[in-house]
Amino acid sequence: MRQVKVAIIGHGHLGKWHTQKAQALETCELVAIVEPFNQEQVKEMYPGVKVVSKIDEVMDDIEAVVIVTPTSTHFELVEQCLKEGKHVFCEKPLCSTFEQAQSLEPLIKNLKLQVGHSERCHQAWDEVAPRIKDIKGPRTFKINRFAPFKGRATDVDVVQDLMIHDIDLMLFLLGSQPQAVRSIGHKIRTDKWDHVTSHFLFENGDQAIITSGRNHTKEVRELEVMSADGCIHVDLFTNKISFGTNTQFDDESYVKTHDYEKRDHLYIEQEQFYHSILNDVPEMVTYDDGKKAVYYVSKVLQSLVSGSEIDV
Repeated sequence: MRQVKVAIIGHGHLGKWHTQKAQALETCELVAIVEPFNQEQVKEMYPGVKVVSKIDEVMDDIEAVVIVTPTSTHFELVEQCLKEGKHVFCEKPLCSTFEQAQSLEPLIKNLKLQVGHSERCHQAWDEVAPRIKDIKGPRTFKINRFAPFKGRATDVDVVQDLMIHDIDLMLFLLGSQPQAVRSIGHKIRTDKWDHVTSHFLFENGDQAIITSGRNHTKEVRELEVMSADGCIHVDLFTNKISFGTNTQFDDESYVKTHDYEKRDHLYIEQEQFYHSILNDVPEMVTYDDGKKAVYYVSKVLQSLVSGSEIDV
């Protein structure tokens, strides 16, 4: 079996997990880890794998990179690797601004550029996505994503850190683009937005209300879809799906709940990335998907600053 020669760029909190997945996959040959700090420790963890300070040192030895570094570094690294003719998997967000994302398009050519919107990997969507598409009439789409303050990713606001996951899910599951957004937010633990609610409006009458916060007592990740046909609730933290019809609201028996299988999202993402390279098929999350998420993040931030509804 042919393997893709890969370098992991970044061996921090998430980079450690990505490195483990790369080693476990039969379609990946982990050639190098790019990590300027704690190199001796990393070398002990991965004997036989080169550990270097800069990607330039191993560019000639690899076909692809997995970028797991702070958001502020994404654009420069993605641009450099594409220019060198390397396939790129970049953790979300693709880059910091929409203008940066646009400038990458001419560089992609016949290369693969996959973005790490890992929330798409939930098994729940195999069942839920078709039901959402079959709903007649306007849908109200609601996502809450709350997390305790962890002291990580404070170089970006909660919109780029957490909400971007759910903006991507909104686009993926509803299958249409919003017309306008109005957002409100608070700065709590950092000098950036730490708690934000965004209300997206769609031409067909759909609405999406997304709330993200990183200063909570416990993890909450839940999605609801409500319509005249009934309601759907997905708990992404406990892996439970609930369906309810609108026939009887005074009896809990109208709600049916079951568990869904938990998946290894990082493993699936990398597996699909190497599959797209080896078989020349589309990536699981494409450049266009990543660019759209960055675009709507920019509109949320614009609304937060202006305090008004923004056409998108």
